[in-house]
Amino acid sequence: MLFSAVSNFEEKTANPSEQSFLIIGGSSDIGLHLGELILGSGRKLTVLARDIDRLTKIETLGADIIEGDGLDSKSVEKAIDVAAENGNGKISGAAHLIGSISLKAPHLSDLDFFHEVIQTNLSSAFLALSIFSKKMLKAGESRLVFTSSVAATLGLVNHEAISAAKAGVEGMVRSAAATYARRGLRINAVAPGLTDTRLASQFTESDVVRKMATDMIPIRKISTPSQIASTINWLLTEAPSNLTGETIHLDGGMSRLRN
Repeated sequence: MLFSAVSNFEEKTANPSEQSFLIIGGSSDIGLHLGELILGSGRKLTVLARDIDRLTKIETLGADIIEGDGLDSKSVEKAIDVAAENGNGKISGAAHLIGSISLKAPHLSDLDFFHEVIQTNLSSAFLALSIFSKKMLKAGESRLVFTSSVAATLGLVNHEAISAAKAGVEGMVRSAAATYARRGLRINAVAPGLTDTRLASQFTESDVVRKMATDMIPIRKISTPSQIASTINWLLTEAPSNLTGETIHLDGGMSRLRN
C-alpha cells in the first residue's frame, strides 16, 4: 500500500494548468467530448480539425483551433508547435482521433478504395506519431493515444479494409511503445465497438439495423462518445506511467466474450 501511495503521488504532482494537450481530428463527437474534459480540468488544449464550425463551444472554453488536414504534414507540425508553445515547450499528451467507417466487400472495391481507407486511418496516425516524436523526445515525458476498432480483432462482414487499417494502428502502437519506452513516451490505443456518433449514423439511425448491431454486443448496449472520450482522457492525464503499448477494448465485450 505504501508503494502504491508513493507512486500515485509522483504521477499526479504536475499542475494541470501548466499542462498542454493536443487533439488531432478534434471535430468528431468523441473529440468534442474529450476537448471539454481536458479544458474542464483546467488544462490547455489545441485542436487540429477540418470541420472547425463544430468547434465553437470548445474554442469559447479556451481551446486554440488550427484548421487543417491530419494528412498534411505542415498542418500537423503547426498544431504540435502551437500546443508545445502553450506548454512552455512540452505537450503532456496528444490524441489522434481521425478515422472512417468505410465498408465494402473486396469483390466490390478496388485499390483506390483500400488506399483511401489506409490513408485516412493508418497513414494519418503514422504521420502524427512521426512528427510528434521528433518534436517531443527532448521535451520530457508525454503520452499519445490512438484509435483502433473492434474490427481490428474480430472478423466482421465487409470490414476488410478498415480491419487492415486498424490492425495496423494497433501494431504501430505496440512497436512505437517499445521504441520510445526509455525515452519517456507512453503510447496506447483505444478500440471502440459501435459508438453512437455522427460517423456511425448508418448503423444507428435505422431501428432495424441498430437492433441487429446491438444484438452482437454482449452487454446489449452501444457505446457513447462520452465513454470513449473519458477513457482517452484517463490515458492522457491519469493512467499510471507504466501503462504503454496497450489497446483498451471499449466494445461491450464484443471482441472478448462469447455472445
